Amino acid sequence: MKAAVIESVGKAVVAEVPDPTPGPREVVVEVAACGLCGTDLHILQGEFAPKLPIVPGHEFAGEIVGVGAQVTEVSVGDRVAVDPSLYCYECRYCRTGHNNLCERWAAIGVTTAGGAAQFAVAPVANCVKLPEHVRTEDAALVEPLSCAVRGYDVLRSRLGAHVLIYGSGTMGLMMLELAKRTGAASVDVVDVNPARLETARRLGVSASAANPDELDRPQGWDLVVDATGNAAAIQDGLDRVAKAGTFLQFGVADYATRVTIDPYRIYNQEITITGSMAVLHSFERAAELFANGVLDPEIFISDRIPLERYPQALEQFASGVGRKIVVVP
Repeated sequence: MKAAVIESVGKAVVAEVPDPTPGPREVVVEVAACGLCGTDLHILQGEFAPKLPIVPGHEFAGEIVGVGAQVTEVSVGDRVAVDPSLYCYECRYCRTGHNNLCERWAAIGVTTAGGAAQFAVAPVANCVKLPEHVRTEDAALVEPLSCAVRGYDVLRSRLGAHVLIYGSGTMGLMMLELAKRTGAASVDVVDVNPARLETARRLGVSASAANPDELDRPQGWDLVVDATGNAAAIQDGLDRVAKAGTFLQFGVADYATRVTIDPYRIYNQEITITGSMAVLHSFERAAELFANGVLDPEIFISDRIPLERYPQALEQFASGVGRKIVVVP
């Protein structure tokens, strides 16, 4: 079968690889679409993946074409979205319900072969069936949406909060859509990319700007979300949190990224700084929200690129052109 392969740091190709074979409790999925994510760029840069080469792709959906000998929950022909998370269920964090912090954390498309291919293997427990009205090629959005749902679990957002989001890429826009549905009094978005900021306006922001100084919120925001991973945005956002407010580090930063905090201000103003790591007890809820129309795929997916052009798709994604880019085998 054909698959995208990150062969070494900085090098991605499309190559022929062996067809996957399911284990007793696994299925083979014929991939309909696989989304590109910032994590894929980190893997390309030599971060996250324990070893290369690797078939990337942790945001994917497709049709089941093969099942293991002990699989009874799904059948050939079922359409599914796949949660890429792989946990040990044995370590301290798994036993205390923090599986996403698993000491042996792994993920399809990060540590094992993923969905940027014609076929992919997944545990049956990670497969969520899609209702008839959901298009399989759109359901690659379920995984990033599940990360956003996890983010709002961490935020414990209260009604009437004023929210500021840095970044209007896919994840920032998803956080915008969830903020609107969790009772925010206002949702403002900041981005230096005019095209992406225009999409945020289409989705109904309260205000938007290239610089938060242009927004009228002198007392700061109750909830500030960084969806960029950019050091300058993170540093600025930390200074925009209102008293008793919360800053959520949602965007994935490079390992070397550093910012400065003001410990006295955090103490004196009771500011909370927290993070949100991937998926935790949120995939099924995201699938339901997606099926109920929380996102418009025609707005969120800007490009559907053939798998053969995976390296070029990565380049486009890295350049910031478009919104969610999916590759189609």
